[in-house]
Amino acid sequence: MPFRIQSRRLTQILSALALTVGTSLAALAPVPAQAGQVVVQKVNGQWALVDQGRIIPMRGVAVGNGAASLEKLRNTGTTVVRTYGEPDVWVLDEAQKYGLKVIMGLWMEHPRLGFSYQNQTAVEAQDRRISEFVTRYKDHPALLAWGVGNEVETDVADPLPVWKQVNRVAEMVKKIDPNHPTMMVVADTEDSRLQKLAGCCAAVDLLGINVYAGAVFTLPERVQKAGIVKPIIATEVGALGQWQAGRTAWGAPVEPSSTQKAIFFHKALPFLESQPNVLGSIAFMWGAKQEQTSTWHGLLLPDGSPLGAVDTLTELWNGKQPNNRAPEINGAGIAAEVYSPGDPITVGLSILDPDGDPIKLDFRLMNEATDLQKGGDAEAVPPEMAIQVETFPGTIALFDAPTLPGDYRLFVTVHDPDGKAATVNMPFQVVGPAPPKGATENQQGQAVTPDGLPIQAALTGPNAATTREEIQRDLAKLKASRERRQDIKKRQEERQKTKKVSTTAPKTTKKPKDS
Repeated sequence: MPFRIQSRRLTQILSALALTVGTSLAALAPVPAQAGQVVVQKVNGQWALVDQGRIIPMRGVAVGNGAASLEKLRNTGTTVVRTYGEPDVWVLDEAQKYGLKVIMGLWMEHPRLGFSYQNQTAVEAQDRRISEFVTRYKDHPALLAWGVGNEVETDVADPLPVWKQVNRVAEMVKKIDPNHPTMMVVADTEDSRLQKLAGCCAAVDLLGINVYAGAVFTLPERVQKAGIVKPIIATEVGALGQWQAGRTAWGAPVEPSSTQKAIFFHKALPFLESQPNVLGSIAFMWGAKQEQTSTWHGLLLPDGSPLGAVDTLTELWNGKQPNNRAPEINGAGIAAEVYSPGDPITVGLSILDPDGDPIKLDFRLMNEATDLQKGGDAEAVPPEMAIQVETFPGTIALFDAPTLPGDYRLFVTVHDPDGKAATVNMPFQVVGPAPPKGATENQQGQAVTPDGLPIQAALTGPNAATTREEIQRDLAKLKASRERRQDIKKRQEERQKTKKVSTTAPKTTKKPKDS
């Protein structure tokens, strides 16, 4: 599967140690520890990571899929960054620059992708790669822990043999670097698999579980019932995943808006940090990745714009809202789900900028993704086509359906002047006969325009949430306007037809009257 916390738990720990929330990490020395060591232990009944005598609050984000700068994390209160493998080694130096700690991922190959743990030559090569990497970076000042593998058990009928391989690699890592704890990461799937973890993997100090949507709120209890006693970290916390979401009649998953995702984080992260068997949480993910859509799992847009969930992290981890807040999409709807080629499509939007900033709307139309993979594997970005959108007082958008039948998804993004954004998308389907040769789309279903780019519509001035009545009123006006335009066009066509007939009809000679 695809990756806050100025917590009540942290506050309790600090209070018990007679420290204030404003105390710097350098001053935290609640538990004696060997110099240079990071240890996992309980402090006043709560699990904690202690780095050279300093408690490291687990306010984490996951980073992967390329170099998404960590600079904007400085003001969010984030303390820890999780990575997935050696290509993310750039994170160590950048995290050090911004005072962050890193759970450095060590990638272990997946059987579902063809790797065999019975192939001794392949296993030895993987061991050599990992051991050389650990040897090189074990003394990096930003290193907090090693993350050994990520969901290696995906699509494996019996996960235990693979998990024993993870444990073996973790043991190898601990021999090379006894100063940093090891963590394995599994997917939250069947509870029966959690039970198998209870007696597994003694060389693993931390159990990471990737968990999404409502499963977050049952995870601590399920882990306890499974008999797992080691501390757990929610290593990917995310809103509703595409595998969990409701679907259209043709099977397209319905993605929550970025505002709905921010609301989820506001509930999920404080809950997790209040649980004694949960050491911390890591939000998925700092960056953007194509997984069903390009917006489903990222805290940022592909252009780096922070979404509302970043404001949520800032509020929870710093105890106050950021000075500038992201726009909000409080409602969005498409008039229907199925259209004929070329039909007019109307979209209703309820948009609010909490700071009253002027906003800009961006509309993108894309084919529905078809290169769907498992376990967060790389997916191809579907084709995009240019569309011309009419907007009506910021509440209604109008465009024409593609003439090529197929499955589509309209993306609406709201930008404020300070670089923050909100996004929502709506799937729809075009059903009908294929267009004749020479239609306005190319073979990829993209509209042919000189620049091939989507049309942007700008909105200015303070914005307030649009009520249902206002949307219905504007829709009625829009419908009447469109009907008038169609009526005018029809009458013009009839006049042209009549004129053509009159000019092509044969002339007749009038017969003179008899005298």
